[in-house]
Amino acid sequence: MPLSAEKPPSATPQDHLDAVTKLLAKQRLVEDLVHRQLKGDAARNEVVESIVHKHNLVELQRRLDGLHPADVAFILEGLPLEDRVVVWGLVRSDRDGEILLEVSDAVRDTLLADMDSAEIVAAAQNLDADEIADLASDLPDEVVQDIIEAQDVHERAQLQSALSYPEGSVGALMDFEVVSIREDVTCEVALRYLRRYDELPGQTDALFVVDRDDHLRGILPLKRLLVSDPDDEVASLIERNVVSFSPDSDAEEAAQAFERYDLVCAPVVSADGRVIARLTVDAVLDFVRERQESQVLGKVGLREEEDLFSSVWLSAKNRGPWLALNLCTALIASRVVGAFEGSIEKLAALAALMPIVAGIGGNSGNQTATLIVRALAFDQVSAANARRLLAKELGISALNGAIWGSVLGIVAWLLYRNVALGGVMALAMMLNLVVAALAGLFIPLAMERFGRDPAIGSSVFLTFVTDSMGFFIFLGLATVFLL
Repeated sequence: MPLSAEKPPSATPQDHLDAVTKLLAKQRLVEDLVHRQLKGDAARNEVVESIVHKHNLVELQRRLDGLHPADVAFILEGLPLEDRVVVWGLVRSDRDGEILLEVSDAVRDTLLADMDSAEIVAAAQNLDADEIADLASDLPDEVVQDIIEAQDVHERAQLQSALSYPEGSVGALMDFEVVSIREDVTCEVALRYLRRYDELPGQTDALFVVDRDDHLRGILPLKRLLVSDPDDEVASLIERNVVSFSPDSDAEEAAQAFERYDLVCAPVVSADGRVIARLTVDAVLDFVRERQESQVLGKVGLREEEDLFSSVWLSAKNRGPWLALNLCTALIASRVVGAFEGSIEKLAALAALMPIVAGIGGNSGNQTATLIVRALAFDQVSAANARRLLAKELGISALNGAIWGSVLGIVAWLLYRNVALGGVMALAMMLNLVVAALAGLFIPLAMERFGRDPAIGSSVFLTFVTDSMGFFIFLGLATVFLL
């Protein structure tokens, strides 16, 4: 029996980036060698360099043409600005729009800066209304207007509708490619209707069933349609308990519904119950990913506008405000320590032990804050259960404080042979963990109350509280009981 050859593993996006990087490096190396060898013959040097340059670019363009837009976007995000511009210039113009949708906001700005208005308008012609709406926030108003005017009447109305909804709403994510059928037809008629499409829109797992005025009556899953008797009426097969959304619905709540009910596609209905669009799982996943990226960056004071390869000045400008806030909180914490300089001079062990109290408190507070932020995201925190949450976190912090405070108290006693110091260490640890629990609970709740994202900024205030209070409690107790 002949041995069958194993299928080679598919290349990863990182493999494609490495290949493109090598091609660009090869191009620069060859052109540099040619330039050196023909340095005295300027005319010949220019011709040879042009031939070598075109040959390398053809090879690079051939590789780019065979990649998915998402892979090209990954490559562009991983290249320095000068190489990114070269690669972007090799992308076919009919793929520009798809790739602009895939890249990060920061990289998209650099690519758009390399395009004129006519090129941007041309790139938008290959996109749907909802996709153009995703790009609109990064485009000048006059370019957006040119794009709108370039659409036909039907697409223009859809685009204007999509642009009218704020970011973070279902209307900003919805897709206008709706496949709907009437409830008074048979399965055979419905199948004949579907055969009129060259292909169904992506993420179509069910048909929206409507009446004569396009009011939503239910959905008919394709898996049920395909196995039903052709003579069965659609009305007898539809599911009437449908999860639907309004264009004004919050996108985060919609994302939670998609996760809770395992949705692939859901109808978007107007105030009078008419089906006007749909929300698909790919749009929801993009929204969730972008929100998570924004939160991860926001926790350390970064914004999406910062490109990995942006200039030193822009990066420093982006990070400066957060560092200034950290500097202010650190100065306050340092003054707390400064108030006990006399105590530290008399007992040097305090300087070695106080960072432990503050550090453990910060970690404990971050655990509480993370749980509260997650609960807020899923609307699990309410006035009815807030007291129970507070009691639980205080109980956990008191228990952990008693256990680990005792451990650290014993360690302090063994290190410095001072029973009183061990007792102060244990008591300070327990009190600071209680403070950390309170801070971890109330800081996210306060930020939510004032309309701020609790996932962004909570950490710096929490660190400030646990450090300052940790130093104050430990040094204050030491001053009272040891000196």
